Amino acid sequence: MISQFYILSPRGDVVIRKDYLGDVPRSSSETFFRNAKFWKEGDGEAPPVFNVDGITYMHIKEGGVQLVATTRANLSPSFVLEFLRRICTIVKDYCGFLSEDAIRKNVVLIYELLDEVVDYGFPQNTATEALKQFVVNEPTVVTPAFYQAKPLFSLSKGPTGVFKSVLETNRTDGKRRDEIFVDVVERITCTFNASGYIASAQVDGAVQIKSYLAGNPPIKIKLNDDLLIGKRDAPYGHLDAAGGGRGFGDGGHMVVLDDCNFHEVANLDSFDVDRTISLVPPDGEFALMNYRTTHGFKPPFRLHATVEPDPNSEYKALLTLKLWCEVPSDKAASGMEVEIPTPRYVQRVHCDLDTSGGAGGPAGGGAGAGGLTGRAGRAAAAAAAAGAALQAWDYNEKTHLLRWKFKKCPGGSEWTLRARLTLEKPYSPGLRGEVGPVNLRFTIPMYSASRIALKYLQILKKADKNYNPYRWVRYVASSNSYTFRT
Repeated sequence: MISQFYILSPRGDVVIRKDYLGDVPRSSSETFFRNAKFWKEGDGEAPPVFNVDGITYMHIKEGGVQLVATTRANLSPSFVLEFLRRICTIVKDYCGFLSEDAIRKNVVLIYELLDEVVDYGFPQNTATEALKQFVVNEPTVVTPAFYQAKPLFSLSKGPTGVFKSVLETNRTDGKRRDEIFVDVVERITCTFNASGYIASAQVDGAVQIKSYLAGNPPIKIKLNDDLLIGKRDAPYGHLDAAGGGRGFGDGGHMVVLDDCNFHEVANLDSFDVDRTISLVPPDGEFALMNYRTTHGFKPPFRLHATVEPDPNSEYKALLTLKLWCEVPSDKAASGMEVEIPTPRYVQRVHCDLDTSGGAGGPAGGGAGAGGLTGRAGRAAAAAAAAGAALQAWDYNEKTHLLRWKFKKCPGGSEWTLRARLTLEKPYSPGLRGEVGPVNLRFTIPMYSASRIALKYLQILKKADKNYNPYRWVRYVASSNSYTFRT
């Protein structure tokens, strides 16, 4: 059972505190913050679970605040960490957003929620829908200050990126807006060998739903007709190359999932027939479907790195990176970073960026084109200016990490970075093995790496034929671990 639960601000202030058993001193919050901030066992952050003086601290960080549970008992750490995640979800469902400001403005509501969720240190019901009938306080919905500054598809807003309370559906003042949000959120894990071929690749995805429909009407969602789930449709593990075992034609064009699981509210009676899922969405945010695939994956980015000696100096080396964005031309990655670790004997780095952005440089035509030459030159200059505005680089001499940053990386574009490395010792061929591995971090809105798609979202409210709430469907793919070995 849990002895204490508290929420700490980034400065270590206790915003919320609940003491259930009284067997842990009140100063435990100071002990936790001191150990978490100045963790001595290694250079990284404190682990999610650690023990100090017989007290086990379990914590997660969300929205800039830390949620901490303490105990002296032998509890399952994964159970407690999942419980803390559920508290985060409940706070976001009711307050619209999880932050220090949102918590301080809803202290009474959060204490009321905690009284219902935990009883004498034992976690009880954490379902948002079940808690609605016991909660009487109205939330103060807080929209974060960075909402206008961040891009629409920034994952920092959570899977659905919605700042509304679930109690909005109870409003009777005419300001209620019936809407439903469905997100296909995917995390890409991919490793390339030194030759540029895929060594391992996996996509972990989820269909996230957040409903603000009054009365919780049933809905129906249809997925791809050519969807094949390996363990469900091929129980013996054999996927027929001719049709994937379901007779849909060429298996190469099928969307193949290795496995998946569904939320308990999903009605799968017709799923095997027409790939439709019927459900009555509960209040709050939930994952209707979690899935994983390693089939038919086309990497959104490819990269090639070369390291050569500088002919002008033996104490310099030339590093060249070529990056290809292979998503469709109507898509673009946002906030992308390419991280290149360099050896400790690299003193300085200077980079030149190819500013053509895949436009192919100055247009052809030669001197014989007359007036077209000037027009092509102006177009090339405009393309170069646009490419320069989209990318930048910086080098940290303490960590020896080179970062290549993109505000936006359009599909079908090609980029080149040329770096001159200043070395403490003469160049040797072993330098190539010491540069890297190269890591990519990116987010691609409205892109599905697994090719899974929602064909339609139908709301089955037959009583009112004019009922037509807002439907929002969004796709977001981001990197979990995207590594190129050099």
